Amino acid sequence: MKFTTSLFSQILQVIPRVSFLRLVYECGAERHAKGFSSWDQYVAMLFCQLAQAKSLREISDGLAVTCGKLSHLGLRTAPARSTLSYANAHRPWQLYQNAFFHLRDFCRSESPGKKKRFRFKNKLLSLDSTTIDLCLSLFPWADFRQTKGAVKLHLLLDHDGYLPDFAVITDGKTTDVITARHFTLPTGSIVAMDRGYCDFELFRQWNDSGVFFVTRLKNNAVYEVVHNRSLPQRGNVLTDQIIRFTGFRTRLKYPELLRRVVVWDEENQREIELLTNHHRFGATTISRIYRDRWEIELFFKVLKQHLKIKTFVGTSPNALKTQIWTALIAVLLLKYLQFRSQYNLPLCRLVALLRLNLFSYRNLWDWLDDPFETPPELPNPQLRFAF
Repeated sequence: MKFTTSLFSQILQVIPRVSFLRLVYECGAERHAKGFSSWDQYVAMLFCQLAQAKSLREISDGLAVTCGKLSHLGLRTAPARSTLSYANAHRPWQLYQNAFFHLRDFCRSESPGKKKRFRFKNKLLSLDSTTIDLCLSLFPWADFRQTKGAVKLHLLLDHDGYLPDFAVITDGKTTDVITARHFTLPTGSIVAMDRGYCDFELFRQWNDSGVFFVTRLKNNAVYEVVHNRSLPQRGNVLTDQIIRFTGFRTRLKYPELLRRVVVWDEENQREIELLTNHHRFGATTISRIYRDRWEIELFFKVLKQHLKIKTFVGTSPNALKTQIWTALIAVLLLKYLQFRSQYNLPLCRLVALLRLNLFSYRNLWDWLDDPFETPPELPNPQLRFAF
């Protein structure tokens, strides 16, 4: 039979309201609030993400036409456009950053763990950034180029469940290497990244900290081959070498030996040169580690195509960061629902189905296991209860 609360209400319960209010108190977000609480703002902005509302009017009207279903969300009335706009511009975005890290810790404990494609126990991470283009006339503070504005989202993806582990929002001119130096990686972890992070001072910092890296080798790299390693009999590995860089500045920045692995990319018909400081894994494993870096690209694709971080409902820096952090919270919630589902829905289909059923009165966990089942309106009259 029908459930007593909507799917949206049950999703909000993943972060208990008591825990959220504790974060509000720690951040001091409601120091001068009058009537419109941080919980109201959180529900409205999460509705913006899951329902893909394109404007403040769509958020306000979308919540207003729910026919009395707002009480289950903890709302008394739908927020007015001006009220939500003022809250997004002035209420600290750090509240949603803290809520993201709180939810991240919960989802990490519920994640199914690393896929069986790797046998090693080291934590595998991917590091990358994506540029979010902005209209310079609407966002004059986000100066990027002469006629273009932008901000950057730098992300560290944990491959145990493919959950975002850390995120930083910077202006569009901040380079990836500068941001990467502020990431603290656990000792023994392996980080995969593209050539944008090729910086030998950064590599030496990680190597001294016991962190392994796998990246692409630049075409103009100058090095000498110390010795060649034996190649696997099967697979796409063409070269496995121990090298030392001979450039004057490069040799000063990173004097230790490195490993160069060349693999054949059958899909694109090209060679890929990989660089790593890990000398114990097989060359095939190094190749597969870099190939798995593609998961962070898929994460950015889901974030941009199925959530609201390309069009914004506010133009101030605070409103923009609030919307991006609520989008990251929405991704964590969707990942958690994907963990709990037995239907094996891809994330893109889960987002689409959830958008169409946000205010359906169904048991969330039953719906996740079979989203296309139509529940009966009334209990089966043949059922008898014995007391």
